[in-house]
Amino acid sequence: MPAVKPDKVLLDAVELAREAAIAIAPSADSVGEHLGGEMLGERLAMHSFACTDKGYVGWHWAVSVARVPRGKVATICETNLLPGDAAVLSPEWLPYADRLAPGDLRPGDVTPYVEADPLLEAGYEATGDEDVDQMAIFELGLGRPRVLSAEGRDAAATRWYDGEHGPGASVAAQASGACSTCGYFLPMPGALRAVFGVCANEWSPSDGQVVSLDHGCGAHSEVDVAQPKPEQIDPPVLDDYALEITTGG
Repeated sequence: MPAVKPDKVLLDAVELAREAAIAIAPSADSVGEHLGGEMLGERLAMHSFACTDKGYVGWHWAVSVARVPRGKVATICETNLLPGDAAVLSPEWLPYADRLAPGDLRPGDVTPYVEADPLLEAGYEATGDEDVDQMAIFELGLGRPRVLSAEGRDAAATRWYDGEHGPGASVAAQASGACSTCGYFLPMPGALRAVFGVCANEWSPSDGQVVSLDHGCGAHSEVDVAQPKPEQIDPPVLDDYALEITTGG
């Protein structure tokens, strides 16, 4: 594509472009020095002016001008405030569902429904036989529209095992007994029973939390420590026959 021929009428319309920028700026002082003009197309150019507002560092006012064929007067097309390469920009917008992170949920908040959640799968498929379906609900604890999928169980197990209630926690590294041998350990039913349970010891920092079998803490039910011997200090002995010799002045 051949280069656009410079248009003297448009490139000389600096003051016209400045007045247009001032018209949309908070004040005339917000429009700084002229940064230059460039041709955008045939009979179409753009002038740029520095933005001096402290809240828009790196931004500039952009004003496009044009003229009709054989016309000798430039007219304003558009005025904009545009960011430059060094402009301070707001973070890229993310939908609420993607922006929400674990730990963000507060009282009254509701997470969005995820229809195709890979961590969930259908609870059970109705057979049409009411007696059979009711037995499945009672015996298997089903009846929920969706339950954890294999991927969901793996994700939860990995998160728990690598967290503060797994074997890598600092409290577990110093424990003399594992949760698997503690009387306060409640095995978890279902597929995760072989790895996890719930701590029911109110003295433990993991009370009410899911813990791995190889986790541990100092509140283990079967671990004891040697009791220190009480320190004995002999009372002072008073000798009534001892004489204290002093010299008088």
